[in-house]
Amino acid sequence: MLVPRNFAIENAGPVVELMRSNPLACLILAGNTPSASHLPVVLADEEHDDLAGITLLTHMNRKNPLWASLRDGVRVLVIFQGPRGYVSPTVYGVSPAAPTWNFTVVHAHGVVRLIEAGEPTLRVVKHTVQVLERRFGAGWDMTGSIGYFERIVPAVGALEIHVDAVESMFKLSQDQPAELQAKVAAAFAGSGRGTHRELAEQMYTHLDLKVDVDGS
Repeated sequence: MLVPRNFAIENAGPVVELMRSNPLACLILAGNTPSASHLPVVLADEEHDDLAGITLLTHMNRKNPLWASLRDGVRVLVIFQGPRGYVSPTVYGVSPAAPTWNFTVVHAHGVVRLIEAGEPTLRVVKHTVQVLERRFGAGWDMTGSIGYFERIVPAVGALEIHVDAVESMFKLSQDQPAELQAKVAAAFAGSGRGTHRELAEQMYTHLDLKVDVDGS
C-alpha cells in the first residue's frame, strides 16, 4: 500500500485502536485465484498496545472455500477498514479543487497457524464473543449458550495470525491548509452518517483542530 508520509501514523496506539474498533476485517489469501472473506478478527491479547508481536484470532465456517486453502505457515493479509467519507469540492469553497476520499485503514500481514478442532477452537469462539460483546454488545452472558456452541463448533475452523508487518494510512486532509481541514471536519461532523461523524472525530484528534461549536 502506498502511504504518503503526511498520511502515516507514527504512534502505534491509534493503529491498534482502529483494529479493535473495526473487527469485521477482510482476510485475503494470495494465489492464482486470490481468495477473500469478511470475518470477525480480534487480538489474542486485548491488552496489547504495540504493533510488535500482535497475534490475531479469527474463525469461519469450514465450508468456506478459503478454509480449504489455509495451511500452517501460509501468509495472509488482513485489512481493517475504519471510517471513511467522500469529500466534495463544494466543501472547500475554493476553485480549482478536486474531489477525494478521506479514510482510515490498516493492513496487517502475517503467518497463519491453524487451531486444533474441538476445545481449542471453542476457546477462540468464546474469546471472540467476549471481546465483541464487551466492546459492542450489552453485556450478554454466553453461559447459557455454551452447549449450543459445543454442538456447532465441529463446523467451525479457527486460526491465529502472527503479524509481522503493519501498514496504516490515516488520510485526513493533511495535504490541505488548516482552514480547509476545518471545513472538511465540520462537514463530516454535521453529517447524518455515523461513519462520517467518526471520521470527523479522527480529524479533530489527529490534526488537532478546534471544534466549531456554533457551526459557523
